[in-house]
Amino acid sequence: MLSLTNPALLKSGSYIDGNWHQDNQHLGVRNPVNGELVHTIANANAQNVVTAVEAAKKAQKAWQQMPAANRAQLMRKWYDLMMQNQHDLGIILTAEQGKPLAEAKGEIAYGAAFIDWFSEEAKRVYGDTIPAPAGDKRIVVIKQPVGVVAAITPWNFPNAMIARKAAAALAAGCTFVVRPATQTPLSALAMAELAEQAGIPKGVFNVVVGDNARAMGQVLTTHPDIAKFTFTGSTAVGKSLISQCASTVKKVSMELGGNAPFIVFDDADIDAAVQGAIASKYRNAGQTCVCTNRIFVHSKIAEQFSEKFIAAVNQLTVGDGMQEGVQIGPMISKQAVDDVDTLVQQSIAEGAHLALGGERHPYGERYYKPTIMTQVSNQMAIACNEIFGPVTPIITFDDEQQVIAMANDTEYGLAAYFYSRDIGRIWRVAEALEYGMVGINEGIISNAAAPFGGVKQSGNGREGSMYGLDDYLEIKYLCMGGIDR
Repeated sequence: MLSLTNPALLKSGSYIDGNWHQDNQHLGVRNPVNGELVHTIANANAQNVVTAVEAAKKAQKAWQQMPAANRAQLMRKWYDLMMQNQHDLGIILTAEQGKPLAEAKGEIAYGAAFIDWFSEEAKRVYGDTIPAPAGDKRIVVIKQPVGVVAAITPWNFPNAMIARKAAAALAAGCTFVVRPATQTPLSALAMAELAEQAGIPKGVFNVVVGDNARAMGQVLTTHPDIAKFTFTGSTAVGKSLISQCASTVKKVSMELGGNAPFIVFDDADIDAAVQGAIASKYRNAGQTCVCTNRIFVHSKIAEQFSEKFIAAVNQLTVGDGMQEGVQIGPMISKQAVDDVDTLVQQSIAEGAHLALGGERHPYGERYYKPTIMTQVSNQMAIACNEIFGPVTPIITFDDEQQVIAMANDTEYGLAAYFYSRDIGRIWRVAEALEYGMVGINEGIISNAAAPFGGVKQSGNGREGSMYGLDDYLEIKYLCMGGIDR
């Protein structure tokens, strides 16, 4: 049993229509550090998802009609409770996901920031008036919530990925049903407990946890009462879900895979670039969609950068995320470790040089040593695939146009990073990179005020920022005629 100040946060079943689901079928949540059982929860099924959707549909009208200021107050209470329980929420997150506790607590604050941000944006859903084509007419545009929103979220950010979707949906006046990853459901259920404590009405926020992903996903993508579907995960799965949503022409937003380039030009602050690359690459053991996937370094400074980068990565502490000072925890599963090692070994066979790591870590079967590879080409397996682990390939380049072409040579377009102190180059490169987000002399770019999302096969739609409500609203045009002057 986890040692929590607020034991009520550790729930044992799905949250549907304001009730905690119980069942004879159970699902075990295990700690990725050692595979030990953390907690057991009721294993929901597709019919439970249907019940949650029906509850959300029933609650939709009242939630939509509630004044935006009142919705904002409830969301602000939810935010306050999350921050008051930040330490406990961090413990739960680390226990089921593995990231270091300090990083987990940072995720709680990051996720809560979206609830705070959208509690304010709820009061700023503005419409327009448009000059009419004739004197006896008036044109008005209003925005209304799309309706019931369904979401499927991943295991790598089990709090924040839900928070930034649910916050926008609730702020817009939509109700919400989410199926979190079965590896990490406890964070989602703890959020539901705090939503209930905040006074968010039953049926507005529903969490359904079960291991029959296909059947539950089928309901969430095809149920006629769901107006919008949002997903964070792999591109391959996202394509399948988009196809399923087509049967009822749902509004969809997708945050999918990435292959982020990190470019270091010869005029860059090398020490700053090293620290930015580490921050971007190795947090959450490299298991984030915006992680640096390929480092491109100008040939003039490649040796200097590589020496400093290797030395800095070699100092990272690997271990149990609950232990103080640990910077890299376990990967989510043994299969994830195997997949990363396969990429590394394949690239070595293709001619890459192993500069650091390159093997499983002795701490446990779900750990992989922080790894750096040099003499890599942009066509090698390690550069073409999303690594999703603590492995960094370094590729050299000679000029600006060459590296832009290499950076863009991928089906993905989520995040990119580059370091330069030339103001002209900064504008040229930022505009030329085919990515939805670009970090310039910065390795950490996500925050609630900025629009998060990608282009190409990295998805569509934006989360966070003033633009984040758009995917949860419909535009309605009102034409009023017969008006006498």
